[in-house]
Amino acid sequence: MSIENLSSNKSFGGWHKQYSHRSDTLGCVMRFAIYLPPQVASGQKVPVVYWLSGLTCTDENFMQKAGAHRVAAELGIAIVAPDTSPRGDDVANDDGYDLGQGAGFYVNATESPWNTHYRMYDYVLNELPALVESVFPVTGQRSVAGHSMGGHGALVLALRNPQTYQSVSAFSPISNPVSCPWGKKAFAAYLGNDTGRWAAYDASLLMRKAQKFVPALVDQGDADNFLAEQLRPEALEASAHISGYPLELNLREGYDHSYYFIASFIEDHLRFHGRHLER
Repeated sequence: MSIENLSSNKSFGGWHKQYSHRSDTLGCVMRFAIYLPPQVASGQKVPVVYWLSGLTCTDENFMQKAGAHRVAAELGIAIVAPDTSPRGDDVANDDGYDLGQGAGFYVNATESPWNTHYRMYDYVLNELPALVESVFPVTGQRSVAGHSMGGHGALVLALRNPQTYQSVSAFSPISNPVSCPWGKKAFAAYLGNDTGRWAAYDASLLMRKAQKFVPALVDQGDADNFLAEQLRPEALEASAHISGYPLELNLREGYDHSYYFIASFIEDHLRFHGRHLER
């Protein structure tokens, strides 16, 4: 697998780097960012937290705004941030911000024209980690985290693949997409009108039936403009009670949906992952 280095910046003794590569899964050129902590300079292999961003974002939002590098450097954890969708002139798109490029929803689309490129679930689960683990000094230990649409993606990936991830965390996740406007719009387009197929990508429905558990941490701001209509953390919490899922859900007073919220609690999340990656 060939990759091209696009940028490189030293940060807290480690390196933040951007790369592009041709994705066979998505059928287009993709970009991702990686933070390599200073431990790799001495030949140490480190575990990876995969960060999935939200609607309209790229790999740059988290890496530039979250303030995650300092703690990742201390803990010896690499962070990989993919883009949020396939990109390119020949990739299907939509005029809305919540569908198409920048809004892949981390599903494998089955409906035309989206099914040609929109297979972000397989990309994040299989192709990108295989590439990262073949090129960089990382172990096979993985955790996954994300924000909003990316929080939905992180939870779904961990719930469906508990053998793959040591832990999962999310900020303001779209917890019950089959019941919210963002989810209904995206799932109808990508997966079709048979709502039975949507359940495979709904964290609340998956958690309700879960039998194998991945430790989960969710933070939600109570001043989030999208809380009531789009995010529905109460559905996730109810499902955890039914299945006995090890979910820690914190409602944070006064916080909104922005990266100010993420930056305020990203240290908690990385230390949470660090504890489980050590195992």
